[in-house]
Amino acid sequence: MSDRADALLVQDCLSGRSEAFGTLVDRYQVTMFNVSLRIVRDREDAADVTQTAFFKAFENLKSFNPRYKFFSWLFRIVVNESLNQLKRSRVYAELDEQLLSDEPGPDEKYHQEELQDRIESALTDLKLEYRVVLVLRHFQDLSYQDISYITDVPEKTVKSRLFTARKLLREKLMRRGVQLRG
Repeated sequence: MSDRADALLVQDCLSGRSEAFGTLVDRYQVTMFNVSLRIVRDREDAADVTQTAFFKAFENLKSFNPRYKFFSWLFRIVVNESLNQLKRSRVYAELDEQLLSDEPGPDEKYHQEELQDRIESALTDLKLEYRVVLVLRHFQDLSYQDISYITDVPEKTVKSRLFTARKLLREKLMRRGVQLRG
């Protein structure tokens, strides 16, 4: 998933090889769906958002600035579409996710699920501006620069929001009985 390979695929697509965009979709579909799912907290809405985001990316590919990374540009579209979906629906559903594991025993599985529920609940309680930066940084492992580009706020603001979001999340987790290290 190199930036150079993405740039070549974008160039191919702009040159009339629209199937090159299919390669980009295959490359980023799961990641974009997961980002949207963590924001909108509904699988069907996340699927719709992902599809709409790829459609908009294809429609607006001519406006893509190759100075930036394609995946950052696409992340920005997905985040914006996710936020728009939240504004449209104003209905919040519980996030239904299963933990990935190496087949833990029943006790361990129960404790993992309980911890995940508490984390998801605490994450859901955060204001959207904090939840978005946490998801992009800690669940998608994006740089501050990429998050700044995607959210359209300065890097200093991203760092400030992350600091505040971590503090708020920590407080919410402690109130839910989650023991944290450090």
